Amino acid sequence: MESLVFAMIPEPSVRTSGAPAPVAEQARRLLGTHLTGHGVTVQLTEVEAYAGPDDPASHAYTRTARSEIMYGPPGRLYVYRIHGHHCANIVVRGPGPAAAVLLRAGEVIDGIELARARRGAARVTSVPDHRLASGPGNLCRALGITMADLGTDLADPDMPVILDTSGRGSRKTLPVAAGPRVGVRRAADLAWRFFFDGDPTVSGYRRHPRAGG
Repeated sequence: MESLVFAMIPEPSVRTSGAPAPVAEQARRLLGTHLTGHGVTVQLTEVEAYAGPDDPASHAYTRTARSEIMYGPPGRLYVYRIHGHHCANIVVRGPGPAAAVLLRAGEVIDGIELARARRGAARVTSVPDHRLASGPGNLCRALGITMADLGTDLADPDMPVILDTSGRGSRKTLPVAAGPRVGVRRAADLAWRFFFDGDPTVSGYRRHPRAGG
């Protein structure tokens, strides 16, 4: 498995207007990598960058007990709960200045029956394969990620949640697009969401009704 540290080395050719380059580049480089959680593996197809103290939309904009993990070593899993769903982020900067990448969508490439069962008995047959891990809540549900996984070292092969950055799979042939992040009120127009353009697993864009620029 390629080391997580290597995966976080910025690509000089990537530039996103307004974003601190390392955070945007590190988010983009996670596309196509494989994340395994509790017996299910997805290939990541959509992510969002959050630049910590430089980003008013980030949980780490203000340093609190909840955001403290994002000021620690990179490669850790930051998990939070919202509207009854879990969301997973990978810490990509630190120790020191905080930044994290929200994992928005992926394709289930291994353990699909387990992922489907985690959607609940009523949806075992009704959810198409490409929607099983579409959206941050669905992705965590498919992978079985909960608050118990907070702080996981994703480079440790003995952990129940691990990141494999080797390869990056077939979606390298699809173009990478950038757009505004989904559902944020502040810094809502910054193009810090990266996704494989045309991939059916990518979640839909929704702008917050009270979003500002």
